[in-house]
Order: sequence, then C-alpha cells, then structure tokens
Amino acid sequence: MMALKSRRLAPLALAVLAATAQAQDNSMFSFSGFATLGLTGTNTDDAQYATFGQIRGGDKNWSGEVDSKLGLQATAKFSPMFSATVQLLSKQNGDGNFNPGLEWAFLKAQLSPGLSVRLGRMGGPFFAVSDFRDVGYANTWVRPPLDVYSQVPFSSFDGADLNFQTSTPLGTWSAQVFGGQSKTVIAGTDVDLKKAMGFNTTLEMDNGLSLRFGHVAGKLTAHTTTLAALVATIRQTPFTSTANELDPTDKKAAFTGLGLNWDNGSWLVSAEYTQRRTDSYASDTNAWFLTLGHRIDKFTPYVTVSQIKNVDSNINNTIQPLTPGLAQLKAAVDGFVATQVRTQKTWALGVRWDFMRNTALKAQFDRVKPTGPGFFINTQPGFGTGSSVNVYSIAVDTVF
Repeated sequence: MMALKSRRLAPLALAVLAATAQAQDNSMFSFSGFATLGLTGTNTDDAQYATFGQIRGGDKNWSGEVDSKLGLQATAKFSPMFSATVQLLSKQNGDGNFNPGLEWAFLKAQLSPGLSVRLGRMGGPFFAVSDFRDVGYANTWVRPPLDVYSQVPFSSFDGADLNFQTSTPLGTWSAQVFGGQSKTVIAGTDVDLKKAMGFNTTLEMDNGLSLRFGHVAGKLTAHTTTLAALVATIRQTPFTSTANELDPTDKKAAFTGLGLNWDNGSWLVSAEYTQRRTDSYASDTNAWFLTLGHRIDKFTPYVTVSQIKNVDSNINNTIQPLTPGLAQLKAAVDGFVATQVRTQKTWALGVRWDFMRNTALKAQFDRVKPTGPGFFINTQPGFGTGSSVNVYSIAVDTVF
C-alpha cells in the first residue's frame, strides 16, 4: 500500500481494519485489530502532557503510556441482514491502568442497501473521526488534535442508532440519528452522559471533498465527592445560587461540530470547528483545527494548527467574603473554576512514513501555549503563565 490515503482508510477502520477479514469471507467470523506503540516527551518538568482524562503523561522523562494502545475486534455475520461486532481496547484509562475495556458490542440489522440499525455499545459519533480516533493507522497525525478532541471525553455510548445512505447528484449523502447514554472516568472521577440524543449528516463528493455536521445533547453528571462537599458547604450559606451552578448533577450539555475533509490522493486538508455548551462547571468552549498534508511516495509531511478557547465558565461566584470562613470558601470556588480553564493554542509539524504494509511510523512536534493548565496535568505552581511547551512524539501504528 503506497501513498495510503488516511481519510479513505476510514471505511477500513469502521469495519475495524478488514484486511484480515477478506481472507475469511466464507466464514461466519472475522477477526482484526490495531495497535500503537508510542513515546511522548516534553521540554519541561512543570507539567505532564497527556490525552484528556489520563492521570500520567510525558515530561522530560518520556512516557510510553500516552498513545500506546491495543484493540481487538471480532465480527460475526449470521446472515446477509444480521451481524454482531465486539471490540476490546486497552489503553491508559482514567483510573491509570491498561485494563481492557469493552469499546464496542452491538448487533446490526442491514434492513436495505442504504438503511441499517444498530443496538448495543457503539463508538460515540461526536467528531469527524470518532469511530476510528483510536486507530492510529487510519489517521495522519500521531493523535487527533487535543484542542478539539478533548472537549468530549466519551468514546462510546450504549443505545441505538439508525443509519441512512443514498447517492445524490453531489455525491454520497449519509445521515445518522442516535440516542442512549455513556460513561467514562476522567482522572479518577466517574462521569455520566444520560438521555443523549443526536444526529450526524455527511456528504462525500467524488472530487474527494467531504462535509460533515453533527449535534448531540444530553444530561451530564460528574460523581466527585470533593465537589459535592464544596457544594454542600456553600448551601449552608446565603449564596445557594453559586452552589446550584457548581452542582455537577444532571446538567444540560450539548456539543456541535462542523467538519471538512479534502483528499485528492496527493494533497489532504482536514478541518473541524466545534462548540461545547453546558449548564455545569465544565466550561463552554469553542475549538478548531486545520491540517494540511502532502504525500510524497511513502512519506506524508503535515502541519496542524489548533486552538480552544473558554467562552464561559458557567460559574458566577456570588460569595461575599464577609467573614474569614466565607473568604476561604470564595477562594476555594475561584480556585476550582481556574482548574477548568481549557484555553490553549497548538502548532504541530509531523511526518508519516508508510514503511511497510499495514504499518506506519510517525514523528510529531507540537508547540503548545496554554493559558492556565490547558490540557496539561500534574502542573506545578506558575505553569501556564505565558510559556510555551515543546512536545515530542514518535509512534508506530499497525493494523492486522
């Protein structure tokens, strides 16, 4: 496979890399998988670089835990109409271990060539590359841009979806409606998204241009004993409105994304613009990224620029420091809100080398300028006050 087109690998990833499945066409069962072995380091020990929700990352001591992962999938085709898919994924999770998790487990009914329904656990369709965001080989970058993809921590959901696809004069149009619930662990804190409903629509043109629009809304809950204790304390004061805003239980949350991808086999352009809106302490954010790449034989150099900005902290701290106790309480609220600031900008340069079949080597340099902690973890006092951080990454991706 020379000059592999990362975007056009998406159908392969959605079938979970069916390279091996072709050899099993006459069997009810097919098996495939993907893996990434990565190393990540930075030029500072004042913070660690990690994907959102992880509790350990890379600093001057390089880490193999940020991007390394292993995914295995099995598909059973019972008839031309009915099939089942199961996927296990092992990567550093919010509890700090690599225990395999059940990422996908769904039944599918192909009701007609252009209409299907699925029931069970499926990839959360929140971003343009949601279904294959963990399949490094299917993406140009070492990892999807964190400034955009860290806004929604849920990678799968339990529920049902309906998918429709048809040909139009402009190209292939597909639409998806879905509903259900999701849960995850963010740095040791359990987070739930319930009563989620959403849709996606995509137009793929023959000239390599693809356009996508999606939206999802639900009720968000964070099960944090520390914040619950703070909320309970504030409710014993006259400033209950601040407590109600901080309360992380059953709060409205919505996410909207607009994506563009163009791939003519030689040049590739990817872009996304997203908005997160909540009624919780999880701040409202706007984010975007733009990637430009060019394939030269087996090499694909690329550049990415991305940014996330806080639009609203959603917390109006009305506590008046009339007594020392209230002053401490006001400071505690302000300190907590400050930890939720997710403003940062990133420039990235990288190269992908498809040096052998179904395997790629990637090297990437990121220059990240956070305001406050950004998406860095285990930060030291003074971090994020204007200095930029260099992030170095190298990864080997494969599918089998």
